[in-house]
Amino acid sequence: MEMQQFYYDNKIVKKFIYATIVFGVVGMLVGLTLAFMFLFPNVTDGISWLSYGRLRPLHTNAVIFAFVGNAMFAGIYYSLQRLLKARMFNDFLSNLHFWGWQLIIVAAAISLPLGYSSSKEYAELEWPIDIAIALIWVVFGINMIGTILKRRERHLYVAIWFYLATFVTVAVLHIFNSLELPVSPMKSYSVYAGVQDALVQWWYGHNAVAFFLTTPFLGLMYYYVPKAANRPVYSYRLSIVHFWSLIFIYIWAGPHHLLYSALPNWAQNLGVAFSIMLIAPSWGGMINGLLTLRGVWDKVRVDPVLKFFVVAITGYGMATFEGPMLSLKNVNAIAHYTDWIIAHVHVGALAWNGFMAFGMIYWLIPRMTKSTLYSLKLANFHFWIGTLGIILYTIPMYVAGFLQASMWKQFNPDGTLTYGNFLETVTQIMPMYWMRAIGGTLYLIGMFSLVYNVIQTVRLGSKIEDELAAAPELIKISSGRVKGEKFHPWLERKPIQLTILATIAILIGGVIQIVPTIMVKSNIPTIASVKPYSPLELEGRDLYIREGCVGCHSQSVRPFRSEVERYGPQSKAGEFVYDHPFLWGSKRTGPDLLRVGGKYNDNWHFNHFWSPQSISAGSIMPGYKWLFDNKPMDISLTQSKMKAMVTLGVPYTDAQVANGLNDLRAQAIKIEESLKNDPDFVKSYNDSKKKAEARGEKFIPMNEREIVAMIAYIQRLGTDIKVKDIAKK
Repeated sequence: MEMQQFYYDNKIVKKFIYATIVFGVVGMLVGLTLAFMFLFPNVTDGISWLSYGRLRPLHTNAVIFAFVGNAMFAGIYYSLQRLLKARMFNDFLSNLHFWGWQLIIVAAAISLPLGYSSSKEYAELEWPIDIAIALIWVVFGINMIGTILKRRERHLYVAIWFYLATFVTVAVLHIFNSLELPVSPMKSYSVYAGVQDALVQWWYGHNAVAFFLTTPFLGLMYYYVPKAANRPVYSYRLSIVHFWSLIFIYIWAGPHHLLYSALPNWAQNLGVAFSIMLIAPSWGGMINGLLTLRGVWDKVRVDPVLKFFVVAITGYGMATFEGPMLSLKNVNAIAHYTDWIIAHVHVGALAWNGFMAFGMIYWLIPRMTKSTLYSLKLANFHFWIGTLGIILYTIPMYVAGFLQASMWKQFNPDGTLTYGNFLETVTQIMPMYWMRAIGGTLYLIGMFSLVYNVIQTVRLGSKIEDELAAAPELIKISSGRVKGEKFHPWLERKPIQLTILATIAILIGGVIQIVPTIMVKSNIPTIASVKPYSPLELEGRDLYIREGCVGCHSQSVRPFRSEVERYGPQSKAGEFVYDHPFLWGSKRTGPDLLRVGGKYNDNWHFNHFWSPQSISAGSIMPGYKWLFDNKPMDISLTQSKMKAMVTLGVPYTDAQVANGLNDLRAQAIKIEESLKNDPDFVKSYNDSKKKAEARGEKFIPMNEREIVAMIAYIQRLGTDIKVKDIAKK
């Protein structure tokens, strides 16, 4: 059989590896900065774009899409060519994919600190960037599928099944969760509201973890672990069961993020049932990975690449056992909203994704530079300091989570909350936050050692060039099944059919959960007393979103005695029908805010936003001094926002839209008059007015500044339904 010569494209792999390393350092540095902000909350005092609320989504997006995303693409581009014995379909598409993805990351790095955010977790980027993501993702898919179609290898190896499922599912998730109505070039509203928005978001959020952080890395595991160990995959049959059961079950599990919420019980229970089932395929994959190393465990002792892979797969096993456990309602009642979840997430991110990427880089770079790794000792140092970093990060967070849950739920014999002040919990867990910062620092030191090791390896090795290869051309045979051929081996040489079946498998769960929640009105019973936000409250809500307040505060009271006593009546589905987007949150660094309206006067909120520690000693909330700046609040889009809300079903009348700005100013003036009840405010206000006039500056009245809109929104929360008197506990 005549052999064809061709070149594997190593240069595109090199680009993605370098981007992985650069953005790994950036993402981890931002994460470490955030860890220290818990210890020094006002370290960036007065600098809006370096505030915690704006940097947190930058950290999650940088780690998920920049670090892990680039690592995924590097691993796929290298392995796909060799598994298919073909160069990538189109060099232009490869480079368009690379540069397009990096531009998206840069756009995120600029827009998120500036406060352009949709607030939806792991999907915070605004609509123009969402469109760019979809386009570049399609470019990646065309390039991958084109390569598969021109392959010189008949059967598609297991890793490629996972790559295809990743492409299809992420496209579906991203498009449906990102359906939003633009108001301006960098502002939009989710087309879904309240409960429906929450379900769609966590269908996306959970499955972004599943199909961006898990399935592609399982594909990488199936390629790089056997290569590094020089052993075949333990079980081909197990890989088939692992793949199909995982992609079918995973998509159903999203509602376990919304247990005890206003989501209908049937949807919550479906999420729990499928989450428990998820243990089987997840552990099947872990076992397949670890047993691939049978017979070479002596090599694990000396080879840092295998060390990284072993801990990565073990971390995957731990995280995928813990995830289903956390979806049990009695466990979720304890863990949700606490730092336990932070620990759980970072076992997956630091061990599974981080160590898998590090092992892959240490394996790839010497091969591509035709040399050996500059320093095995340094790679081993990276492994041990990284492992120690993971331990010192996660264990204190587990302890903090247990402590938070137990303190929040404790009652005195007389029926009052033992720790009625939320801050009592915060002060107790500060030592754990110190340990987390130390653990993160160690992990980052390991990352810097990788940077040095890779630079030296590349410097001393050969220039990374395209690699000559040879393989016989694939001879086409009948599209039907050959005599004696079983179904799955036939499917493995039919990429289109395999992709269609994978798409059907992932769509079933999403359709069954989401369509009834959106289409069947009885799932979201309305409450007559719930009214749309006033124009000023709508602007305040957008400021709340801009500042990332949802990253630290929930707006969802669960049906527990402790929460009802602390915050007020539990959440009702009908309360959120005008919330585009929903703001239930997923972490309580501060108390729940659903019923905070009217609990404190306007001056309390005014002073609290200026200096939280002056109101609540020991608070780790930063100040928001830029809300008070001597500049007018931007209300140029207020009426456009109201019109967009009307399009989305919010019942503003034409008169309300037309009078929107007048109503906004009237409510703002009313809040300013309320603030003047405090003599200290009056004195400070008059002093600042005199100083501005002395400098020849135009003085902006307080009723035109952003802080007034924020106060209006906070004071509205929970006031539409009857709330028991919990004032000033």
